[in-house]
Amino acid sequence: MREFAYADPKSLPEAIDLLSRADGEGRPLAGGTDLIAQMKENRRSPKLVVDVKRIPELNVLSWDEQQGLRVGAAVSCTRIATFAPVREHYPALAEACALIGSVQIQNRAALGGNFCNAAPSADAVPPVLSYGGKVIVAGPTGRRELPAEGFFVGPGQTVLGKGEILVEITIPIPPPHSGAAYLRFIPREEMDIAVAGVGSFVRLSADRQRCEQARITLAAVAPTPVRAREAEEFLAGKTLDQATLTQAGELAAKAAKPISDVRGSAAYRIELVKVLTRRTLQKALERVS
Repeated sequence: MREFAYADPKSLPEAIDLLSRADGEGRPLAGGTDLIAQMKENRRSPKLVVDVKRIPELNVLSWDEQQGLRVGAAVSCTRIATFAPVREHYPALAEACALIGSVQIQNRAALGGNFCNAAPSADAVPPVLSYGGKVIVAGPTGRRELPAEGFFVGPGQTVLGKGEILVEITIPIPPPHSGAAYLRFIPREEMDIAVAGVGSFVRLSADRQRCEQARITLAAVAPTPVRAREAEEFLAGKTLDQATLTQAGELAAKAAKPISDVRGSAAYRIELVKVLTRRTLQKALERVS
């Protein structure tokens, strides 16, 4: 690990100023479960580490019936997974946060870090995209809001510019007659990286006979988390029987652009997408309230 300076700002403007003056050589630290490991391995060598854990805006965790869910970028996975409104209204997100690493890692790892690390295999990202979440970014020129799916550019790369910080992730109120689920495949029982993951959301008609909307997000099978839009369009207006779910899995696999590595071949990952899509859609259907 190379030498670096450490700063502990107590306000968002102070953190933005520090990162702006670092000229691209600074990195925010929320939980540090990715960043510190990368620094030890010299995969990242920032000259300045800006600890954002004590900034109030980044520690917001709230829910109300008008605004939905607000999650500050520094809020830990444990806080999210155990937050009663998340467990009730966003079970797919609670499931995903409870899958990240060990209990000790979950106590440190932040949702914002899962986003900013921009690993294609990030577990907490697909549920947020499938629920229609947005991100709020702050920087030297002010704040901007964008769809969560537009946050990722490539492996380890996001849209964050010089001096910008991810402040908050927001998720709207799930509409009536909707449900969501997230599943992944890993070689071990726990504490492993997804070979493939799928987050699915469905909204049914008032009589619960037809699918009015679907969102399917794939993880670990492309350079960024990716929506399976052809499968989503196919499901609209259809009765979600087993044949339809199976076909949706086939179409979702067409959105995957996986690589072969030590954890699995590209062909294996495509087959996993088919199975996980079918299972998450079925689980989402079972959760329709």
